[in-house]
Amino acid sequence: MARRMQFNKPSRKRAKTKIRGKKKDPIFVDGKRPRPMYVDYKDIELLKKLTNRQGKIIGRRKTGCEAVSQHAVCRAVKRARFMALMPYVSE
Repeated sequence: MARRMQFNKPSRKRAKTKIRGKKKDPIFVDGKRPRPMYVDYKDIELLKKLTNRQGKIIGRRKTGCEAVSQHAVCRAVKRARFMALMPYVSE
């Protein structure tokens, strides 16, 4: 059996990835979770930050919300839509 010849490939150096700090929850006040957790459905400026251009609610990974905050945001967005403060779908 013939052996295969191995050629050394020039190694590529990977670019160093930047270590990101943990995202801060936009709902928290002074770094602490408000109790009880409540997001005002009339606060349209905050809710617009947490929805995209199509009007969909942005996920936790992108916003940095914790699970409890995300549930409160979801509830607030749905209430605002029902009260016609926010559109269900933007055009």
